[in-house]
This record gives sequence, C-alpha cells and structure tokens, in this order.
Amino acid sequence: MNVFTIEDLTKTLGEKTLFHDISFSITEGDKIGVLGINGTGKSTLLNVIAGLDDYDAGKKDHPNDYSISYLSQNPDFDENLSIIDYMYASNSPVFTTIKEYEMALLKLQERPGDEKVQQELMTRQQRMDDLNAWDTSAEAKTILTKLGLPDFTRKLSELSGGQKKRAALAKTLIETSDLLILDEPTNHLDYDSIKWLQEYLKKAQKAVLFVTHDRYFLDAVADKIWELERGKLYEYKGNYADFLESKAIREGNESLEQNKKESLFKKELAWMRKGAKARTTKQKARIQRFETLDADVKNKTSNESLEMDLGGARLGKKVLELKNVQKSFGSLSILAGFSFLFKRGDRIGIVGRNGSGKSTLLNIIAGRESVDAGELNQGQTVKIGYYTQENEDMDENMRMIEYIRETAESIQLKDGSFISAAQMLEKFLFPMHSHGTLIRKLSGGEKRRLYLLNILMSAPNVLLLDEPTNDLDTQTLTILEEYLEHFPGVVVTVSHDRYFLDKACRQLLVFNGNGAVDFYYGSYSDFLEEKQESPALEEKPKTAAAAPPRPERKKKMSYSETREWETIEDDMEAVEGRLEEIAAEMATAGSDFEKLNSLMAEETELKEKLDHMLERWEYLAEKAEE
Repeated sequence: MNVFTIEDLTKTLGEKTLFHDISFSITEGDKIGVLGINGTGKSTLLNVIAGLDDYDAGKKDHPNDYSISYLSQNPDFDENLSIIDYMYASNSPVFTTIKEYEMALLKLQERPGDEKVQQELMTRQQRMDDLNAWDTSAEAKTILTKLGLPDFTRKLSELSGGQKKRAALAKTLIETSDLLILDEPTNHLDYDSIKWLQEYLKKAQKAVLFVTHDRYFLDAVADKIWELERGKLYEYKGNYADFLESKAIREGNESLEQNKKESLFKKELAWMRKGAKARTTKQKARIQRFETLDADVKNKTSNESLEMDLGGARLGKKVLELKNVQKSFGSLSILAGFSFLFKRGDRIGIVGRNGSGKSTLLNIIAGRESVDAGELNQGQTVKIGYYTQENEDMDENMRMIEYIRETAESIQLKDGSFISAAQMLEKFLFPMHSHGTLIRKLSGGEKRRLYLLNILMSAPNVLLLDEPTNDLDTQTLTILEEYLEHFPGVVVTVSHDRYFLDKACRQLLVFNGNGAVDFYYGSYSDFLEEKQESPALEEKPKTAAAAPPRPERKKKMSYSETREWETIEDDMEAVEGRLEEIAAEMATAGSDFEKLNSLMAEETELKEKLDHMLERWEYLAEKAEE
C-alpha cells in the first residue's frame, strides 16, 4: 500500500509562520478535506506536498515511483492547444498514442478518401490496441462531457475562464497518479457536474486531498478532515458533520477563549442535523451524543456572540420593482419581459448556467447596467451594498483598520449600541494584532474577506452578493450566514453553492437561458430534487416572461393606522431634515449660548419624537405584512 508521509513540517512566509512541526500521512484510498480560514496556508500546504514549494524544515517519505496529479487554483494554459491536445500534453506513451490517433481521425474527416491517411489511422488503431488505450480515451471524453466540454476540438483560447478551469480539472482526473490534489475543484461547476465529480471521487481507488468551500461536497466525499489553525494541523475522522461535532468537543476541552467559535460551530452542526434529509437516519447513540454536547455548550457563557441584532439603514415600504425589463447583448437575450417585486425581508437566490445573465441582473439592480426596455423603480430609502467578484477600490497600501474605518468607525445595533471597526474585524477572523497589517501583505482569500466586511460596514439595507462562496473559506461563509440571519434588509445572491443557498435563501430566480426566468419558492435542494424527479418539466418550452410580481398582502390595519402608514415616512424624513438643519445652525452659532440652548432643546425633543416614530414605523410595517 502506497503511503505518503511528512514529519515535523515547518513553513514560514515572510514574518508569518504558516505551520510549525506538523506531521501527517496519506494512505491509498484516503479522501481528505482540508479546512482553515483564508491565509492559514491551505494552498501552500498543497504546494509543499506536490513538490511545487519549498519548506523550512521537515522530512518527506514516500515510494520512489509515487506520483501526484495536482489541480491548482490558477492552472497554466497554452492557449494555442485544443482541449484534446491539452488533455494529453505529456510524454506518457498512452497519452502520446491517444493524441496521435485523434489527430489521424481528424485528418480522415478532412480527407475521407485519402488512402495514406486511412493507413495511418489503421496503424494508430493497432497501437491503441497494443497499449490498451481505448479505456483511457473513453474515460477522458466521458469526463470532458460530464464537465460541460463536449467539443474536444475547441481551442483553449476560445474558452471562458470557467471552461478552462474545467478543462484543467479533466486533465488532472485523467492522469495516472497515486495522489490526486484538488484546490477548489467545484468552482465554476454547475450542480450536475458537482454531483458527478462527487461520485467519481468517492469511487476513486487513489488518495484524494482537496480544498473546497462546498460543504455538501465536503460532507459527501471526505472520510477525514484536516484543519489548519494557528500553525497547527488537527486531524478528524469522518466527514464535515463529524468534524463539526469533534471540533466543538475539542474546543470545549481547551482552556482558550473559544466560546465564540464553539457557539458558531454548534449552530452549524445543529443546522446540518436538522436540515439535511440524508442525516435523519443517523444512529441513535450518535444523536444522543450530539444532544449531550448541545446541552454542554448551552451551559457555558460566551463573552462575545456572533449574533448581532443589526440596525442598518431604514428601509421603506418600497424596495425594488422591475417591470417588463428587456436586456440583450447582441443576439444573446438575457431578460425578456422580466417583472419582479422585491419586498422587505426577501432572501433571493439567483441560479442558472454560466452566461445566462445572473450577474447582469445584479448589475441592473445596482445601476451599473442599463436596460434596453422596461422600468427599474427603486425606493428612496434603498441603500445598496454590492459584493462583486473583484475587490473594487481597495488601496493595497492601506492598513486593514484604516480601510475599514474609511467606510465607518462603527455600525449601530437595534438597541442603540455600537460595534467598532476593530470589533468587526475580530468577528470576521482578523485578530487584534493583525489590524495594522498592510492590505498588500494579505492572501487573496483574506483580501476577499476584508472586502466583504467593508461592504457590510457601509450599513446597506439591500445586499447584493455575486458568487460570495468562490473565494471565502468555510468558516467565513458560516460567519456570513450568521450575519445574514440577523440582517434586517433584502439579500439577493448569485451562487452555485447548494449549502450556502439552502441556509441563506428562501426563494429562487432560475435563469433558463434565452431571457427566460422562473420563480421558485423554497430551498435550492428542494428545487434540485423536484427537477430530478420531474425531468420532463425541464424539457417543456420556456416562456420568456418571469413569474408575475407577487401581490401585496392585505393590510390588516384600522383606518387611522392606514392613514398614518401612508404619511409616516415623509414625516420621519422631515424630522431628520430638521435635525440636519439644527446641526448646521449649532456649528455656526459660536458663543450665542441662548441660541445654542434653544437649538439643543429642540434637538432633544426631535430625537425623542424620531425614536417614537421609528417604533411606530416598525409596528405598522409588521402589521402591513400580516
């Protein structure tokens, strides 16, 4: 049995020690998921194991002929190669033979009557027989097809970034190796491809070591979890659910201040147990063990909870409405007669194939993309926070705390208290000693986490998230999900991540292509189950129009309350406007103490009045939704 072992591994990067004296072994057939917050060194560890990065100390041990196939996050490509040439771009006799056979086949298609080409093809076929290369060739084409690349002759230069990543994944899978290392293999894959890859890896005889943000994928494939934390490597037997349980126990037994994280992982585990149908038949002893653990955690006090009863910018009755929106890029129709009403409290997930227009809809909502026809009506109180796929306006020469404070010194909770920028950095896994770090010294994942926090610090009441799971680690995603649970505004997110969508969204907009968008009420897992159970529904002709706007629910108010509801926002804006005027007058009053006293008295009275109006607004808003 082939075993890969490393003992006492130490690796530093600049002034930072990523891991110190860690030891582990990888045995044939192991399926190991690697976890850790961004910046702890997950990708560096993979590079060290693959022999692509050096290390400060440690000892490797493995058989001389031990081979590794590695999918990095940013694979190299020769843009001039076709997909099939790229797949077989190695000196392996089998790969060389397959490549020569495919080239001869193409020649015959171009010159069907050429006897010389026919003879060449026969020679290549014989060579395929001799090396038993047919199975390898068939497997390669199956993998490419399953990953959405059925046209093997296309040039890599013609592919999108996501398609190139899928081609790199296919190449890695087809290579003969003892250890398969995959860094974020589910990025750029749709549900069907992820499900196929999940089953493929579970059946693989070789060892698999992988990093992923997809927690359903991790739970299904892994039989062992490695966690990198503060320079140490912790190993847990079992899948993601087992890891959550074991981690909570470990942290409960340690004398460190881990109450915050313990609570976080306990809530995550509780959701896993409750939400996934596949786990309802777990052994009785295991469920009892979980219930005991749950009781133990509840008996402990936490000095700092992740739960935040957020205030946020006040959101009026009117949020966003799109009416008969048309949007195309050339001959590609993105939206055709699309109408939708976004309401307070909505949690909308946007799903569909790559290129169908999901991100375009977010750009339209954010005002970054114009429509060809139709209307976009936005409420006056709407304040949008947009997490894009790029770190926009991030000055990498700034320090982390400066970057966050430039947006806001603090954010306010509903009870009137504040959470400072430094406290929010800690909540998002940046320890206090790191707050002065220059942004350029952060890892790519740490920059994404900081960028996300900066958007949340702007106190939006409509939050747009474009593929937040692509670059965030599982712990940051759990914190984001916790944040969204208490977020009082509207959330609209584009994602392929089943786990994240199940936790964060209650409704879906399903982009079917050619401008057609369907509305689905329920979780993403429920949608996928129904889709599998009723495949014929997917084949029916799609209408271009989206689901009609949901009607406003009947307002169970008295006549006087209805009148008050219709005018309260204008009244509040008038009070807020007068408070701004008072602040300006006080700034110019100088030493006129009589005027200052009068202004301060009026300010106090108006603030009390505004507080009362805010309470009434919340009461009436709830009644309007009944």
